[in-house]
Amino acid sequence: MPGTGNKPDKWSSEEKFAVVLETATLNESELSEYCRKKGLYPEQVTEWKTACLKANSSSVDHRKTLSEDRKRDKKAIKNLTKELKRKDKALAETAALLVLRKKAQAIWGDPEDD
Repeated sequence: MPGTGNKPDKWSSEEKFAVVLETATLNESELSEYCRKKGLYPEQVTEWKTACLKANSSSVDHRKTLSEDRKRDKKAIKNLTKELKRKDKALAETAALLVLRKKAQAIWGDPEDD
């Protein structure tokens, strides 16, 4: 249980969340009494509650950002794949030309310098 020796700043997020849940239904005077028992300030509990509420909204923003990044990455992969195929074709053509040149030299010999 939170408040057993550790300072509230050192508590884990689970412990802070537990405090937020316990104090969710308390009025101001009950909250103050609870905080005195636990060695907290009501402002800390309010801050933790706000952080808990923002955690869900940030995950939605995070998902949206991930979705946009995924789309951008897919487009980049598609472009890179297209460029790789083009370069592979160019390399294959160059290799074919070198093979043909070697065969031509083997058949007709080296060209004479004029």
